[in-house]
Amino acid sequence: MAPKVLVSDKLSETAVQIFRDRGIDVDFQPDLGKDKDKLAEVIGQYDGLAIRSATKVTETILRHADNLKVIGRAGIGTDNIDKVEASKKGVIVMNTPFGNMITTAEHAIAMMFAVARQIPEASASTHAGKWEKSKFMGVELTGKTLGVIGAGNIGGIVCDRARGLKMKVLAYDPFLGEDKAQKMGVEKVELDDLLARADFITLHVPFTEATANILSRENLAKTKKGVRIVNCARGGLVDEEALAELLKSGHVAGAAFDVFAEEPAKENPLFDLPNVVCTPHLGAATTEAQENVALQVAEQMSDYLLTGAVTNALNMPSVTAEEAKVMGPWVKLADHLGSFIGQMTDEPITAINILYDGTVADMNLEALNCSVVAGIMKRVNPDVNMVSAPVIAKERGIQISTTNQDKSGAFDGYIKVTVVTAKRERSVAGTVFSDGKPRFIQIKGINIDAEIGAHMLYTTNEDVPGIIGALGQTMGENGVNIANFTLGRAEAGGEAIALLYVDSPVPAPVLKKLEDTGMFTQVKPLAFHLG
Repeated sequence: MAPKVLVSDKLSETAVQIFRDRGIDVDFQPDLGKDKDKLAEVIGQYDGLAIRSATKVTETILRHADNLKVIGRAGIGTDNIDKVEASKKGVIVMNTPFGNMITTAEHAIAMMFAVARQIPEASASTHAGKWEKSKFMGVELTGKTLGVIGAGNIGGIVCDRARGLKMKVLAYDPFLGEDKAQKMGVEKVELDDLLARADFITLHVPFTEATANILSRENLAKTKKGVRIVNCARGGLVDEEALAELLKSGHVAGAAFDVFAEEPAKENPLFDLPNVVCTPHLGAATTEAQENVALQVAEQMSDYLLTGAVTNALNMPSVTAEEAKVMGPWVKLADHLGSFIGQMTDEPITAINILYDGTVADMNLEALNCSVVAGIMKRVNPDVNMVSAPVIAKERGIQISTTNQDKSGAFDGYIKVTVVTAKRERSVAGTVFSDGKPRFIQIKGINIDAEIGAHMLYTTNEDVPGIIGALGQTMGENGVNIANFTLGRAEAGGEAIALLYVDSPVPAPVLKKLEDTGMFTQVKPLAFHLG
């Protein structure tokens, strides 16, 4: 059955057609997002939800979204999505950060020109029949110093455009390397240096704990007298009250804001001040950008629903379509290893250690980690998936560590998972053979070669005669068919293990009879989802 997607905001018909062309059953209801009650009523029917900013994906909406797998936001901002609840629900949240980069960067440059030449006020004055030529004395951009806070995708374009205007560009970005800065033709500086030297300051960072109020009252006081400040990034990056005071005092010569701490901004300390240009969050508001992000979100959602490829997800590692093809068997193996060890562990887990050896060590380890953790968590929460598992693990205080190494044994690649509890450590390892089927290759340090079945029985015992007979006799007498079995031991007379492949779950009374023989130190039924 084809995946079903709801488009609850105004996406272009071309974007909607992309879903149809890819074989997705799409329901285009562009005004539905405004009706939260109706959305909650119908959302359970859909695998995907494509939105802009009008749809608010709240905890209530997500509570009704029993089949939802992915939310796609046509644009960068995802403040209208409860990402924590989406993650707990196992729903991937995607955005489209690159579709409106040029548009947003151009808006920042336009705002810089507008505040440098007081264009909006001069236009309003002229429309009013005044001719106040001397009142609107501006400044040139050529030769001025621009301080760019955040030199990522959009900030990098602003840097490039500013250099074309013959400005000197300073960049503050903790993730910007010296080599990259040289290639960009900018000077990498610390924030205090930028504040002291810049004639214009423009912000291009997301709103996070680290960037919130980055231009605080204290930092604004460090700026050069006569500075002009542009914010086309996110509201909350600048102390608007403090900035208003500095504008009134003349320390700041002008400001241009497209975003505000509270939106829609019906009132704001910056409103009605001289040489302050304000626009209603127009950074991405061009025909080209709106079309680009709509097409991009349709492609991303279709790729995920049809191939498992994850692009621009905010709560899961990205996986390309090519990676998804190659990694598919390894993702299944990671899930099976986690599932095995999760079913074997009854006490609280404090740590999960994952070792990647050989070829698998070069794959997308973040995605594989998510699959391992999801497998482990399914014992206590069958609805958990690769998105929600890391969130649940973090909430429980479980430490997750990863090690990758070059090929160290007979296999081209393998994964080993170890869980730590207050009482013990338990490990299992597996690989993928050339037939694409996952195999267990080691349990509790004992080497084996075991395929993975939907229903299995795991036993441990001392390596003594009669074990196989006891298993076969007990199963046979109680109508349990053994399809196959695998044995392994550490050494002659030492600890031994057995994995039995059975056609259906082993009934509890049969398990009790095996335990009552006194021959087994552990008897554990296992179940694996092989789809």
